[in-house]
Amino acid sequence: MADPPICDPFAALRAATSARIGLGRAGQGLPTAAMLAFQRDHALACDAVHAVLDVEALIAGLGEDTMVVDSAATDRATYLRRPDLGRRLAGDVTLESGDPVDLAIVVVDGLSATAINVNAVPLVAALRPLLTGWRIAPVMLVRQGRVAIGDPIGAALRTSAVLVLIGERPGLAAADGIGAYLTWDPAPGRRDSERNCVSNIRDGGLAPAMAARSIAWLLAEARRLQQTGVALKNRFDGQAALDDGS
Repeated sequence: MADPPICDPFAALRAATSARIGLGRAGQGLPTAAMLAFQRDHALACDAVHAVLDVEALIAGLGEDTMVVDSAATDRATYLRRPDLGRRLAGDVTLESGDPVDLAIVVVDGLSATAINVNAVPLVAALRPLLTGWRIAPVMLVRQGRVAIGDPIGAALRTSAVLVLIGERPGLAAADGIGAYLTWDPAPGRRDSERNCVSNIRDGGLAPAMAARSIAWLLAEARRLQQTGVALKNRFDGQAALDDGS
């Protein structure tokens, strides 16, 4: 008589998440397949931290008027050791406000240039048509930057708001997620509590098209309230947006 099939109680849960669930064991360790998958994902995360921006491809996708600047961190090793330098522009960077603008979009490598190389162009392309009525500055592309690098950029350009799209810290489930940080009335010294964030923007996470809708909703509310952060709750209803076709 044949043995009954083995029921895997974690199969349905694993199909719904990229988290490591019910991996099993081989003696006191992981099964070979699970261990190899762990090593692969760890290597991808390490590669993402040390990846570099594909500047030419990004300019081609974001617009020929995209401006490329550097933070005060002179190289990747310095950037990783000195987060404070990644929040400031390099000393030779001079920004001047031209025509009045409402919004600056700042694209930053952060801790995963891989995320920016893969997802920044489709995200910005999905966002731009939703921002009718906004005067938008040319995209700023920043190397070796942190979230707060948007504050001096927004202040120099005298924008009402700044949107920082940054490569998020890679994990063992994903190395290509973008975080979108929105700050109203940007100025050096702004606290994280004065920002709103939409995170895990990537295929397999929050799709760029849906993320763009959420960001556009937050921008509209920020302009209405004249503030961001803890005073602005993200009540964007993604399902409703899909249902009404918006």
